[in-house]
Amino acid sequence: MLKGHPKGLLVAFFSNMGERFGFYTMMAILVLFLQARYGLDEKIAGGYYSWFYFGIYALALLGGILADATRKYKFVILMGIIIMFAGYVVMAIPGKALAVTLIGLFTIALGNGLFKGNLQAVVGQMYDNPIYSKVRDSAFMIFYMGINIGAFFAPYAANGVRNWFLRTQGFEHDGSLPAMCHAYTNGTLEDVSKFQELADKVSGKIIPDLGAFAHEYVEAFSKGYNYAFGIAAAAMVISLVVYLSFNRLLPSVAKIVPKTNGNKPKAQANVISFLLAAGLMAVTSFIFYFLMDDVALGMAVGLFVGFVAIMIQISTKAERPSVIALILVFIVVVFFWMSFHQNGLTLTFFARDYTVKEVAPFTNIFFNLESILAFIGSVAGLVMIFRKKTADRLIGGSMFIVFGALTYYFVSNYPASNPIAPEIFQSFNPLFIVSLTFPVMAVFTFLRKRNMEPSTPKKIGIGMVIAAVGFVIVLVASLNLVSPHELQFIDASGATKFNPVPDTSRVVPYWLISSYLILTIAELFLSPIGLSFVSKVAPVRFQGLMQGGWLLATAVGNKLLFVGSFFWGKLDLWQLWTIFIICCILSAVFIFAILKRLEIATGFRK
Repeated sequence: MLKGHPKGLLVAFFSNMGERFGFYTMMAILVLFLQARYGLDEKIAGGYYSWFYFGIYALALLGGILADATRKYKFVILMGIIIMFAGYVVMAIPGKALAVTLIGLFTIALGNGLFKGNLQAVVGQMYDNPIYSKVRDSAFMIFYMGINIGAFFAPYAANGVRNWFLRTQGFEHDGSLPAMCHAYTNGTLEDVSKFQELADKVSGKIIPDLGAFAHEYVEAFSKGYNYAFGIAAAAMVISLVVYLSFNRLLPSVAKIVPKTNGNKPKAQANVISFLLAAGLMAVTSFIFYFLMDDVALGMAVGLFVGFVAIMIQISTKAERPSVIALILVFIVVVFFWMSFHQNGLTLTFFARDYTVKEVAPFTNIFFNLESILAFIGSVAGLVMIFRKKTADRLIGGSMFIVFGALTYYFVSNYPASNPIAPEIFQSFNPLFIVSLTFPVMAVFTFLRKRNMEPSTPKKIGIGMVIAAVGFVIVLVASLNLVSPHELQFIDASGATKFNPVPDTSRVVPYWLISSYLILTIAELFLSPIGLSFVSKVAPVRFQGLMQGGWLLATAVGNKLLFVGSFFWGKLDLWQLWTIFIICCILSAVFIFAILKRLEIATGFRK
């Protein structure tokens, strides 16, 4: 796997794995925690969620500026790990006010901003060496796989810790209950009989006082999530130990003063650049506030526009084509992540409200860590059986038999009906990343040997088309389901009431699993390939800053996540998914329209 790669790739791989474990713990449970703990509706919870994701990626611009200015990439990365750890500790404290939770989220976002983009820049620096330059795309795919190994375990850990704490308080898990608890307390729950039925079920006894139960269940539910955030803090300690022990294997870069043949670069933006950027930011903010009553979105888009203006101003004539090519790709990145990261927001709502709560023994394999690991081991053994070496075949056959038997043991001991948790759906994306990285790399290698491999920009365009297909699947699953806005009504007194989603509007989990599979393939065509594109095309002076620009574009896309939660209670479900299908298709059209310019920037064509 690592043949032909520098040793430092492993350091980045494992350092990132621990950090991503914590990050994907947040992705799996954050919006669910906010709703369970504070009783927020989808629109408000989605707003906080999108702000958090915006901060994580937007602050990478600050990290890139610091690292490029000081050339101390490794030190900035270290500070990021320490600050993130502090943020997760804040999140692990039970019973805190919403304001304190938001401070914890900002702390995590700040640390991530210092860490993420600069680690990616350091990986790119290793492959600036001509010895390794040909395997740059493969390196970023391996690096990306490290991200997703940690991400795979995070939802299972969060779900396990939450369920463990619920049981210590005498309760079982039911994802629809926290919202019903808050509605009962607020007097907005219409069907109290259903609430009584679920309360009795999770308690294992008849509940005489539903008001007391509502308070106790919400407290236990949200505390379980707090302790799951503590697991994320522990993962950051592991990441810190790995980084401190082996960061000497990562490259240290010197201050760079490039030769420009009289075209002298500006070390920093001049006054005119900053005034131009500030003016564009102010105008953009005003426009979005006027059109959408959302100054926050205007600030996000304005920040991106200001970044674009400054980069064009401070780049030299020789650097500008590369900078412009990157900016054009960044525009596409905005819409990809706006769509893709719905997996932690509206797709999580869909998993909680529109996917069946209980599954048969075979399907339950994929919702329990021990059984899915056994299943993965048996599949890996089956793949090894087809290798050329006899030793590999023997090992593969043994793995297939042992892990296959273990999988059968788990399935045969599961009851006929098994409860599942919506958080676990977040594990499928990283599982598919880890499983599909090498097959996709093999396809690219096969095409490369025959001079048929698509250029990096073309891979990004193909990824956008594939992403649209992923949303088509969930659109088909949503046809004929009752939509969220149909469950809300105004009673005779003028109060807003709501009913839970009926069981007749719940679908089997394979719809969402299939959607995640297709979206994962799209991600492999776009995200690691995009990181490679940035490291390859970015001018030497702006390696950290352009990685920060990539993450800033991701941040703007994440701020636009609120589109999903905003329309969740207003549109039919199929109409909601159509928004993201259209965004992906239009982005693909844009990429293919400017493909020639992008391929020239990467050296694919002259």
